[in-house]
Amino acid sequence: MHRFSKGFLKELQFFLLALGLALPCAAQGQGANASAIEPGKPDARIVAALREVSAARIQATIEKLVSFGTRATISAQDPATIAAGRGIGAAREWIKAEFERYSKECGGCLEVKTDSFTEAPAARIPQPTVITNVYAVLRGTNGAGTSAAGTTDAQRIVLVTGHYDSRNSGALDGKGDAPGANDDGSGTAVSLECARVLSKMSSKMKFPATIIFLTVAGEEQGLNGSSHFARMAKEQGWNIEAVLNNDIVGGDKSAEQDRAVVRVFSEGLPAAATEPDIRRIRELGGESDSGSRQLARYVADAGRTYSGEVGVKPVLVFRLDRYLRGGDHYSFNQQGFSGVRFTEFREDFHHQHQDVRTEDGIEYGDVPKFVDFDYVANVARLNAATLASLAAAPAPPANVHLLAKKLENDSTLTWDAVPGAAEYEVLWRATTSPEWEHALKCGNVTHATLKVSKDNVIFAVRAVDAQGHASLPVVAAPEG
Repeated sequence: MHRFSKGFLKELQFFLLALGLALPCAAQGQGANASAIEPGKPDARIVAALREVSAARIQATIEKLVSFGTRATISAQDPATIAAGRGIGAAREWIKAEFERYSKECGGCLEVKTDSFTEAPAARIPQPTVITNVYAVLRGTNGAGTSAAGTTDAQRIVLVTGHYDSRNSGALDGKGDAPGANDDGSGTAVSLECARVLSKMSSKMKFPATIIFLTVAGEEQGLNGSSHFARMAKEQGWNIEAVLNNDIVGGDKSAEQDRAVVRVFSEGLPAAATEPDIRRIRELGGESDSGSRQLARYVADAGRTYSGEVGVKPVLVFRLDRYLRGGDHYSFNQQGFSGVRFTEFREDFHHQHQDVRTEDGIEYGDVPKFVDFDYVANVARLNAATLASLAAAPAPPANVHLLAKKLENDSTLTWDAVPGAAEYEVLWRATTSPEWEHALKCGNVTHATLKVSKDNVIFAVRAVDAQGHASLPVVAAPEG
């Protein structure tokens, strides 16, 4: 066998790196490929679940929610009004019954719960008001294999949410009709449909991590429901890795709408960052590397991997939310959880927060006729693909460090082993790039050295199981 000189091999490494082809994990002496990131290989079981998503069922869900007349948080919710099928109380009871029906169909695989509290009077809460969040929990199956972070896979949580309350032109109008078909019957339908299809597949595919399907109230009055839920999760020490908030994902049938895409908003500077955190972010140029940004990039990856089934392309918008506006994912951001918001590409403000009416030939009101149910189904598929991929994957690596105690142009990264991981990938991108550009497969090891200068790029590491399910990436921090 011909033996090449070390000098030749080193020159070859640089040449291949320039081409974006192969590069060894030098620290381990093992072969690996460094290349431009390509879509992952779809999991056939997830594909089957995505094909179960039904636009017809979503339409039925949205029309049922609209049938309650108003779902204003401050609408009546006494027993008589609930029995009459009107108001937020009646909507709440129906959503709970739907989750319970899904659980019965999957042999009791869902735990259906409520988070109920009384909100004190505030600007949009004229009197003490009971607010109830309704949710279903699909427990992770892996209670063993404690990670370096001290949690089992089953304690890891990924969450999808939409708000089931609605409003019309008056934020304090609890009696007039407020259909809320798009805002946010569409997001509620996404959460319910994800619960239906992923619970149905639980007999065929066991998720190591836990999935929560949440619907919150009080969004229109001030993010009340999500704020309470997020605080509860923080106080109880829940390990929420990802929050997918769907709000106005109805694909409003306006001429300017682009039904091929859905916007995904994510915060840059974390809302929960401390002053030392902010200083370090500035020092490292990490303004676009919050946990929420990594989650947004993961959504984009899931969209590419399952592009044949999803039918809608996620467009990443690097902003907390729409300009000077907000949503329920921010409640989770404030508690230090990674969360993003899905919203249709172009909103029609004639169909949001409006009394139903026609003036000067313009139709106002958030009614089902303006909702594209096929579009909502595609957004649900994107959510389900993201949830299933995250819940199937190993935990993100802990203690991901970039060695920096001495000046050198090589970059060496280290990380802790993750239970269930078959291999690890080092990702990197130019500091100006919105998404990860390169991946280095390193095998089942916990360190890697690259001929890439840490001055010029951002590095991260993710864990991958034997079936190819990848964790969220973790950006490398300086050692020590």
